[in-house]
Amino acid sequence: MDIFISILSLLGFIALTASTGLFVAIEFALTGLERSTVDNHVRDRGDRSAHAVQRDYQNLSFVLSGAQLGITVTTLATGFLAEPVLSTYFTPLLELVGLSESASTAVALVLALIVATFLSMVFGELVPKNVAITMPLETARVVVHPVHAFNLVFKGFIHAMNRSANFIVRKLGIEPADELATARSNQELGSLVRSSAEQGGLDINTAKVIDRSLQFGEATANEFMTPRSTIAYLNADDTVDALIAKSLETGHSRFPVVRGDLDETVGVVHVKDAFSVPREARSTTLLGALARKVPVVPDTLDGDAVLSTVRSAGSQVVLVADEYGGTAGLVTIEDVVEEILGEVYDEHDDAAAEQDFQKFGSSWEVSGLVRVDELHERVGYTAPDGPYETLGGLVMATLGRIPTVQDVLLLPQSDNPGMSEFETGIGGRWIARVTVMEDRRVDKVILTPITDEEAKGYQK
Repeated sequence: MDIFISILSLLGFIALTASTGLFVAIEFALTGLERSTVDNHVRDRGDRSAHAVQRDYQNLSFVLSGAQLGITVTTLATGFLAEPVLSTYFTPLLELVGLSESASTAVALVLALIVATFLSMVFGELVPKNVAITMPLETARVVVHPVHAFNLVFKGFIHAMNRSANFIVRKLGIEPADELATARSNQELGSLVRSSAEQGGLDINTAKVIDRSLQFGEATANEFMTPRSTIAYLNADDTVDALIAKSLETGHSRFPVVRGDLDETVGVVHVKDAFSVPREARSTTLLGALARKVPVVPDTLDGDAVLSTVRSAGSQVVLVADEYGGTAGLVTIEDVVEEILGEVYDEHDDAAAEQDFQKFGSSWEVSGLVRVDELHERVGYTAPDGPYETLGGLVMATLGRIPTVQDVLLLPQSDNPGMSEFETGIGGRWIARVTVMEDRRVDKVILTPITDEEAKGYQK
């Protein structure tokens, strides 16, 4: 009879440990699922288990409370059964090795507690946890029905516990939720994309495009516009012949039309407008009469809003105004595309001459108009925060004056240097040599990495 009770108790221990595993599995499986995964599974399978998973996922707070209750009850019951049952197996073995009866009983209880805890942790918690994390949907389909039956039996008690917990949580200023938050911020999505690229789940080029697209929504018009100093424009009293000549000279098709300067922009003309004017009238027809109005956006407008404005503008061009109402630059559809995809060249562009980054040896020739965040991504140099947005601005701020050709300076270090997720630079300190100036604007700079020891020779 004692043997029968011992065997029955041992089977009860195994059953209770398995029950603990069910509750642990449902807990990790449901918290590891995304709403989209659950909804898609219902559409694809549509069976009883799929709908049960969706039901419990939408009632997560109640189900998790039931799982916690189940884990607590089964763990306590496991300990209650396991220690005396297992100690009965250990006591004779300990007496055989020479321990007294009283000592064997005490040591057996300790060993029983250790073994019971080990078995309960491994088979009741760790194994089902790891399975649920690895295969959350498959695990949820298996365990959802027995767990739901337990929750129905203890429904009233679970609701009472939940209401008590929710009352305390609300007193802490937090509103309880029945579902996991499945929305992701741009930063979280970007982190997922980079992680997928590093683990081989996404092609590196695809990951770059997605990452840049996510960053584009947070960029402002001021960051990706064509700056005022590089805009080719025409005057309102220029003729159509001047439009054709300007297009041939620059390779551009659209030009702002101004009265005096860009702060007094009348509109925009397209080179195709020239063909609407008879040949004999092109030398006398003024562009002010052909210019179409162009939208104006503030330089703080975010990328998504700028894209919407550019797409809706008939001219596919918008002017960017600074905080003082002056024209800071303009944004074209090409600027938007290049912000997401990188540089795009057509048959009119000199790709080699217009590249913002050209590497030779360990040095880089970089356009002065490149934004400092792009330096971090492409070259590996991380600029400190300051009153500048471009490499040219960084050079001017560091020198404290308008640069001249062949100026050489040690670039400042960032307080929080770091490398790009997709590009690796050489690191260390960097020097900049100004090679081309366009009036008072820095046009080209050569960046060269140096060691900390070499940097001492450039420090004042």
